[in-house]
Amino acid sequence: MKINILTIFPEMFTPLRMSMMGRAIDKEIIELSITDIRDHTTDRHNRVDDTPYGGGAGMVMQVQPIMDAYDATGCGGRVIYMSPRGRLLSGELARELSSESEITILCGHYEGVDQRVLDRLGAEEVSIGDYVLTGGELPAMVLIDTVARFIDGVLAGEESVSDESIYSGLLEYPQYSKPREYDGDEVPEILLSGNHGEIDLWRWEESLKLTKERRPDLFEAYLASEPKLSKRERQILDKYR
Repeated sequence: MKINILTIFPEMFTPLRMSMMGRAIDKEIIELSITDIRDHTTDRHNRVDDTPYGGGAGMVMQVQPIMDAYDATGCGGRVIYMSPRGRLLSGELARELSSESEITILCGHYEGVDQRVLDRLGAEEVSIGDYVLTGGELPAMVLIDTVARFIDGVLAGEESVSDESIYSGLLEYPQYSKPREYDGDEVPEILLSGNHGEIDLWRWEESLKLTKERRPDLFEAYLASEPKLSKRERQILDKYR
């Protein structure tokens, strides 16, 4: 998959070349192309923004530098503009985007970008939450990391996106590692039993409890999905209805 990024702060994307994403780039599973919009401005002071027509606070990124950056670097595929007014990023959207061979992500700044950019590029606006950040770079990295996990070969062989409980509709159960006891706090006995069937059931119940407590909206959606459950799972679920 090729991921194009249009930004005025290309150095912010250095973390993407580390860890899981870095390995995916090294293996050429993901091709990352980062373009500095400032390199394509015609302004002698290297500016890429100006005051908004109609008045108002702040500055707006101009159409010319962005369009020239897009055209000059051969960007293509679906164009995503990171914006708090966009469609909320979800596992469903991430999975959908992961099937694309190429996407282009536009990172705005200041009060946003000239609407003509979005119209010309047919940009889809995507949000990572109901809050405002100083720019689109951090949201873009969240989007890329989330999408990448659905691409074959990105995760290690023993890992699987389908194993992550959030994608089954529930929050993840508590995790424990060594030591068995720390300052009087012990790992739940069931996890030491070696009975994987009972362990899976315990983990599932813990996910149910956490989801109902912290995300009742997800819990109700899980119930509405009418999941296929065993008799024991059904009995457990009935306790939390």
